[in-house]
Amino acid sequence: MRIKFSFLLIIVPALLFCQLNPQSKKITEKFFPNPDIEINTPAFNKKKGFTKYNEMMVYLDKIIAAHSDVVKLSFIGESQKGKKIPMLVFNRSNNEDKVKIWFQAGLHGNEPASTEGILFFIQQLLTNKDFYYLLDKVTIAVVPMANIDGYEKNNRYSANGLDLNRDHTKLLAKESICLKRAFSDFGAEVSVDFHEYTPFRKDFAKLGAYGIANIYDVMFLYSGNLNVPKELRDYTNDRFVNNAREVLVENNLRYHDYVSSHKYQGSIHFKQGSNSARSSCTSFALTNSISSLIEVRGVGIGKTSFKRRVNSTFLVALSYLKSSYENIYEIKDVISKANKSKAIAVLKSKSRIYKKNIQTIDLDKSEEVKFEIIVHDKLDAIAISERPRPEAYLIHKDEVSVIKKLQLLGLNLDSVLTENEIVVEQYIIEEYAIDAMKYEGVFMQKVKAKTTSVVLKINSEWLVLNMNQRKSNLAIEVLEPEAPNSFVSYSVIPTEKGATLPIYRVNKKL
Repeated sequence: MRIKFSFLLIIVPALLFCQLNPQSKKITEKFFPNPDIEINTPAFNKKKGFTKYNEMMVYLDKIIAAHSDVVKLSFIGESQKGKKIPMLVFNRSNNEDKVKIWFQAGLHGNEPASTEGILFFIQQLLTNKDFYYLLDKVTIAVVPMANIDGYEKNNRYSANGLDLNRDHTKLLAKESICLKRAFSDFGAEVSVDFHEYTPFRKDFAKLGAYGIANIYDVMFLYSGNLNVPKELRDYTNDRFVNNAREVLVENNLRYHDYVSSHKYQGSIHFKQGSNSARSSCTSFALTNSISSLIEVRGVGIGKTSFKRRVNSTFLVALSYLKSSYENIYEIKDVISKANKSKAIAVLKSKSRIYKKNIQTIDLDKSEEVKFEIIVHDKLDAIAISERPRPEAYLIHKDEVSVIKKLQLLGLNLDSVLTENEIVVEQYIIEEYAIDAMKYEGVFMQKVKAKTTSVVLKINSEWLVLNMNQRKSNLAIEVLEPEAPNSFVSYSVIPTEKGATLPIYRVNKKL
């Protein structure tokens, strides 16, 4: 009896905490066979588990030592548990004009093919003679494991429980601050964040006769945010995403624009694309960078088809690198035009809703089938709330937290040099509500503000954020109070009904 009881004490917790793989061997062999290639990154040199932080550092140190003429290792900060976050910069010294590319992976700790795919990319870039020429026209910054603490535990979240891909405007996590500072200092013209997605979602069990599973090897997430200049949004899709799609087809891999299920009025609908500045794809795009978030099929299926997933990550990374190399002047021209954009400031938008077919796996028959879904398309959004774009914002030096976050986002603030009285617009909060429960560490505020003209006396105690700078579209997202990811929305600027905000709009050049 004691033996049986002891056995239960051991086996029950194990069953509770182990992760059961929902994908059958039949589906794996039929739809997701591994490619016949050799990968020698750390996870492929052991039978169980994924690459640990220490294993990654040993691997990087060895490969960097052999190629120190073109790659340098530095540390951009520490994780919450004190582990140094590595960044590699690849740069060949020559007189060529270059494109700056930012690659990051492992922002979610339970998405191992992102880090492993980037380690494979690093190894191939440095050792495969077929790719070495690409360094002639690009400079690449790579953060291979952004969320070290989460990655070590195969956990999506950082050590304090925050989702680091929901922290791009409030910047609460230590890692978010390190990453944003490094990204801002680097000044990327092309930015890619590598992830994995869950192919077996809870909602999917309710669809079809006995449930469905997502079939796409790669899904592309690129921004539909209307404050990202249209020419930049179009170019991202037409040049970079399209080139990567072609590469995937050549390698017998399936793709789609990113879709994820959600409940809407009691039914299961799907969101397509993204427009939220709280996550990397849009946050990077708002700096007038060609930006994508790459979702590879893999969360929740352990090491199943791991070589396929790693190779998918590698192929997309290589495609974005080649697109940068081949279109350097086109890229710089598109970004230059985006920098000059004076489009109206969009505070809120709504998605177009329609029906479409996607390819899925019917789990009852283990067959590929078309499935009709209702899509809320954020790539085809319509503005529903706007304000004229200001020439500048004014912020008093007392607003230390706001100023610090603006600077982390890469926005330049200049001191007012002469005392003056000017006409500005102030924000007055007309409607106010605050959530009863925290979201990602904060109580979200929802407001409606009106703007009124006032005369403001300014002097050296004030800072001005001019909107004629490259990353100015980020200022709209964080300083306009109604924007869903603004400093007001995330309680960086606490307020209440009837209050005047400590941010002012300037509609004439100072």
